[in-house]
Amino acid sequence: MTTAPWRNWAGTESAAPVRTSRPVCADEAAAAVRAAAEDGLRVKAVGSGHSFSGVAVADGVLMDTGGLDEVVEVDPGAGLVTVGAGMGLWRLNRVLEAHGLALENLGDIDRQTVSGAISTGTHGTGDRYRGLSWQVEALKLVLADGSVVRCSRSERGELFEAARLGLGALGVIAEVTLRCVPAFKLRAVEWPMRLEAVLDRLEELVSENDHFEFYWFPHTERALAKLNNRYSMADRRRRPSRLSYWWNEDFTENALFGASSRVGARFPAAVPRLNRVAGRVWSARSYTDLSHRVFTSPRRVVFREMEYAVPREALPEVLGALRGAVDRRGLNVSFPVEVRFAAADEVWLSTAYGRRTAYVAVHQYHRHPHRDYFRAAAEIFDAVGGRPHWGKMHRLEADSLSRLYERFGSFLAVRDEVDPDRRFANPYLERVLGP
Repeated sequence: MTTAPWRNWAGTESAAPVRTSRPVCADEAAAAVRAAAEDGLRVKAVGSGHSFSGVAVADGVLMDTGGLDEVVEVDPGAGLVTVGAGMGLWRLNRVLEAHGLALENLGDIDRQTVSGAISTGTHGTGDRYRGLSWQVEALKLVLADGSVVRCSRSERGELFEAARLGLGALGVIAEVTLRCVPAFKLRAVEWPMRLEAVLDRLEELVSENDHFEFYWFPHTERALAKLNNRYSMADRRRRPSRLSYWWNEDFTENALFGASSRVGARFPAAVPRLNRVAGRVWSARSYTDLSHRVFTSPRRVVFREMEYAVPREALPEVLGALRGAVDRRGLNVSFPVEVRFAAADEVWLSTAYGRRTAYVAVHQYHRHPHRDYFRAAAEIFDAVGGRPHWGKMHRLEADSLSRLYERFGSFLAVRDEVDPDRRFANPYLERVLGP
């Protein structure tokens, strides 16, 4: 046992746990939960700390899941893989690649742990595809009484439906079984467009491509469109050269953008001009590579982020209102707004539950003021019934959230059953789920 302060990646949350535990198997995790109960302490499982919200803040026992990172079983024929919950997505992608498999969709970073990604509703983009939680087939959980249980659609089904996107509120996830697809390549095409042109062609761009997203640069009319389409592993188109990868992923999107953000933080009046320059630097390109190498990119510039899932049909209204708020309130916004898409799903606390969804993510460089901008954006998102990403910054509470999720009450009922003493609660969960 060790005790050390904890901070998340973005520096938005910190914790001073009473002690830290690092189990390497489900039985050790169960023993740590029982010991915490004996000492009257709460337990919070923590992964890589990539959530911007307080979902992973531990005020009792911080359970570091980094030791739960083994490959338990890979069945290429069935398309199933079972891994320790603390395995990083970057490592899982390599494991799957070695077995000719892939996740059918991914977000744009791979630093999260498997359990952290599914527990907070991590998603990618694609009108026919759903988030990581939807790809979960089974879980091994440590419950508040120290028991170790397995759940799936056919075994403890109610617990499974809640726990595959459970916010860490129901127990410690020890193992995750994911349904995969045969490995595939993506052909990536990126090019600058005017925002109005993107919105005019939106239905075409979303429906005719496997994965479409775009970035809008505030204070400008510029957008960067990004579409990825699937190809077989036999496709011979070349992956990007090392020089091309360095220029786009390392230099342009990290080094150059980081320098631009630092200048904007020191000289706020320069932000609109810097955004216009950034919109020109991010120029057209195309390349083909393995799916996980295209879906994800390194992110080394530290920022704050708030993301809401809004009804697809509300997107033009939302972006118009956001553009108006930025101009009307004189906000200096240094980061582009990211827009992605997802099919409706049936995961209880999924932000895409029951409706086709557009995700609108607002960011701000960590040295730039963000509160006024995020407050203005939240007012716009809330007005159309937007659902905030569980792992990103927002201010909604249980009363408001309960009206946004049809199965919110079902989730709370499962929580009451498996954790009546709130062994896995923390201040964030008390706010978003209630006491």
